[in-house]
Amino acid sequence: MLGKGLESLIPPFEEKKLGESIKEETKKTPENAPEEKQHTERKEPIKIKDDAPEIGAVFHLEVEKIFPNPQQPRRSFDEEALRELASSIREFGILQPLIVSKIEKEVENGTQIEYQLIAGERRLLAAKMIGLERVPAIIRKVSADREKLELAVIENVQRDDLNPIESARAYAKLQDEFKLTQREIASRVGKSREYIANAVRLLNLPSGIQDAVAEGKINESQARLLLGISELADQEMLFQSIIRDNLSVREVKTRIRGLVTKEKDEKSRPEITPEIQLLKERLETFLGTKVDVRQNGETGKITINFYSAEELQGIIEKVTKEGNSSL
Repeated sequence: MLGKGLESLIPPFEEKKLGESIKEETKKTPENAPEEKQHTERKEPIKIKDDAPEIGAVFHLEVEKIFPNPQQPRRSFDEEALRELASSIREFGILQPLIVSKIEKEVENGTQIEYQLIAGERRLLAAKMIGLERVPAIIRKVSADREKLELAVIENVQRDDLNPIESARAYAKLQDEFKLTQREIASRVGKSREYIANAVRLLNLPSGIQDAVAEGKINESQARLLLGISELADQEMLFQSIIRDNLSVREVKTRIRGLVTKEKDEKSRPEITPEIQLLKERLETFLGTKVDVRQNGETGKITINFYSAEELQGIIEKVTKEGNSSL
């Protein structure tokens, strides 16, 4: 929770060694020696000079000078998890430094130094939550937005902090805006090309279903199965069944096979009249399941689909209790 998964970007780091790390770097830059003494003896945050070397050393940077990375793929943060992280930071400190890039802006009075966050937004938000003025950070030289996005994606994917839709959007951005192939993306994040392709396909789902995936209401496997349904109405109906009936992946597959069979049958059967189609839709809404209607002149046949004994019991109860007057 406190920075796991960054091993490929920075070496393991412990809060109790922070002073030693900064002290070693200060020995390389004698002009910072008085400031280091103030930090170690008075236990006050070290003030970093604007011309400090950007070589991966750990510095204490002012929180107000660190700004979010616009390329950051993560958009949602769990408030309860943030409060837990803030509580841990208050007790133990930040055990894993943030990663930032240095930005110099020309202003009226000279040059203004800011830092753009590459990795560690949760730690930064938690630090702000408890009122920390400074946070430990590693300054990385990053030459392009593409590299910033790559670093942000890699850090978040390795920490499993992104939900499937955030990951898909990040991969799509690397592919569309930064012209990386799916194989190149896979190589950078340690996944297979097929995994990247399947992740990006989730963006073909309607926005409502994407939101459900992002919120954890349905899982990634269920969402991918929904992509196999060509009719949007059938896709939406099955999606609602997953939410309502808590369907397993196996149950979703069974229903999809039924839908595929139905589509084949419908292509070979005569079309029903608009009036019958309306009654069919009303019956489906009432029963909460698919209904097949075959019309042959003035006569026909109704088939009610069910996918478990419990669902059949529910259909029977609706029919026997409510009757046709509820339609």
